[in-house]
Amino acid sequence: MTDETAAQALSARARRGAPPMPYASTPSARTIAPPLHVSGPGGPWEKVRADLRREGAAVVFATWGEWLTAALADAELRPLLGRDWQRYRRTEDAATRYRFVTSRMIVKYTAAAALRTEPAALDLAYKIGGRPYIRGFDQIDVSLSHTEDLIVVGVSRTGRIGVDTEAAGRRMSFELLHQQVCTPTEHAELTRMAGERQASELLRLWTLKEAYTKALGQGLRLGFTEFGFGLESGGLLAPDGSPASRGEWAFATYPVLGGAYLVSTACHDTGLDASRDTAVHTMLDEGFMSAVEEDLATP
Repeated sequence: MTDETAAQALSARARRGAPPMPYASTPSARTIAPPLHVSGPGGPWEKVRADLRREGAAVVFATWGEWLTAALADAELRPLLGRDWQRYRRTEDAATRYRFVTSRMIVKYTAAAALRTEPAALDLAYKIGGRPYIRGFDQIDVSLSHTEDLIVVGVSRTGRIGVDTEAAGRRMSFELLHQQVCTPTEHAELTRMAGERQASELLRLWTLKEAYTKALGQGLRLGFTEFGFGLESGGLLAPDGSPASRGEWAFATYPVLGGAYLVSTACHDTGLDASRDTAVHTMLDEGFMSAVEEDLATP
């Protein structure tokens, strides 16, 4: 996406308006683990499950070329893709088709690792706007992002998750985009920075905002100037610079593949998750089970 295209898209966001933001007062102490490089179907999936248990979320990344051989050699590719099979077959451009099939494989394998089941057993579906989800398994939330050769997938057991990635070498025009991207507080902070640092901070800010809007499920409906981030603290802020989270949101940006790309993650904690177990065959809602047992015990 060019800066001109980005500016036009963001102007359209502003014209459509945005829902009101629930402002609060304190930053999050939660951390998000660094993204894990998963170069093929072999994993390391246990590390993904460990991040889910420890942090509540896990993020993986790979290039589509790393997965392509496995995709093309998979005799069970059609049942693995499920409802995406026809879209895969209809896509004429080879690079687009290969990126599509590998990205769906990575989503399914990552979700299967979290749920401790087989990838082909999962039904990958899409909400309005294209956000993926695993039909019938609401114990995890899923997010997908890709740029150039890189594919990034995030999964969370505590609430909504959004991921976004950009090539670290991309240079965005502050002069062209600041009115569509930055709150007044962010604009003031960025204006005080020198050229190279200003460019890198603007790119990081862009990926954080993309990740957050994906997590909210708002997409193009939420204007980037309706919320902000502390460029030093990384916390969620209102447009006037006041804190906008009570700690239920966590954010992180990490370089991957030797610094060639940035990956940003936004992760929400509903505060309702009491179990670290997301496995299909063993996860039980303790509150629900207690209510059932109590009801059964009542004469």
